[in-house]
Amino acid sequence: MKKIIAAAALLLAAASTANAQTVNAGKYTVEGTNLDGSSYSGTAEITLASETTCVIEWETAGVKSTGVCMLNDNAFAAAYVLEDALGLVVYHVNGDGTLDGKWTITGKDGSGTEVLTEVK
Repeated sequence: MKKIIAAAALLLAAASTANAQTVNAGKYTVEGTNLDGSSYSGTAEITLASETTCVIEWETAGVKSTGVCMLNDNAFAAAYVLEDALGLVVYHVNGDGTLDGKWTITGKDGSGTEVLTEVK
């Protein structure tokens, strides 16, 4: 787990840009695609822990997962646990506040997609 978090931090440092974005604490809708291309939906909740770190909890298809997340300019990443596997998702923070992501999970080939939209 520490290696995944360190890799996410390095990835975020490399993705830094001049135009800093923000991610709001709160509830989000989730729309995504699984590794096999099928779609899923659900909810996520982000709780800020500091200016750059947070906790994120997803619920999709009745399954809950929790992760630690980090914001660096317009890159937002989370390392998470889903059942018995570790995963990593990296989002691009869009100007409208949506989070446009790609994710992967240990022991599986490929990547899925995910969009988080804040519930206002």
